[in-house]
Amino acid sequence: MEKIGILAGAGKLPVECARAAKQLGYEVYAVGLLSQTDSEISNFAEDYQQISVGQLDAILNYLSQNEIKKITMIGKVTKELLFNGLVIPDARMLQLIMSLPDRKDDTIMLAFVRELAKAGMETFDQTALIRKLMPHRGTITSREPSETEKADMEFGFMIAKELGRLDVGQTAVVKSRAVMALEAIEGTDECIRRGGKLANGGAVVAKVSKPEQDNRFDVPTVGQKTLEVMAEVGATALAIEADKTLLVDRENAVAFANEKGISIVAM
Repeated sequence: MEKIGILAGAGKLPVECARAAKQLGYEVYAVGLLSQTDSEISNFAEDYQQISVGQLDAILNYLSQNEIKKITMIGKVTKELLFNGLVIPDARMLQLIMSLPDRKDDTIMLAFVRELAKAGMETFDQTALIRKLMPHRGTITSREPSETEKADMEFGFMIAKELGRLDVGQTAVVKSRAVMALEAIEGTDECIRRGGKLANGGAVVAKVSKPEQDNRFDVPTVGQKTLEVMAEVGATALAIEADKTLLVDRENAVAFANEKGISIVAM
């Protein structure tokens, strides 16, 4: 049985990945990088260990000891952890961070991928096991967007693509073709809260892949939590990129969107 390692952040996506891997016959070794990592992942793993994302030596040692050669990194690990003091890096992680030319998402993640490669581990496509979670083009919910929402979706999609090109974020919140908020280090949920409050209802959210998306990390993901935050601030529509965005727990997410009157379109 082939072994794979899952470096798991927050959210349901690591659980979905581990479940799919087990169903395909892989032997899963999972590392929970955060206290918020869903421990349900252990139900689908041969072994599960909680190791802080800052403890690079311990992570690599665990994977090496279990003879893991293939790794996927999945789940939310926000970059703000580098700055808020909640994660204490070990000497190896600190050295890695200090060697970086900047703190862009891709810069950090590519450096992490190189560290894994030095230890003889290949990082594979996040979506390889869970492509079925990526919706095809079309309206996903029962409500079609209004003409105004469609215009905002197209505008927000374009803005979010440009934001991704700059490797700053992947989410834009707009209303009446005006930008309410752009995602940066705070993450998607806080971006939606900020933009939704400024819009005072009726905001449209667009989340897309980067123009040069590396599918080994940071693949755009939405789920019920995204929609709950949208409902909280009265946002009415969500545009995602077809075949390039992961929609987690689709049945429940779409049911929630339908209940709240939120239109979701894969563009």
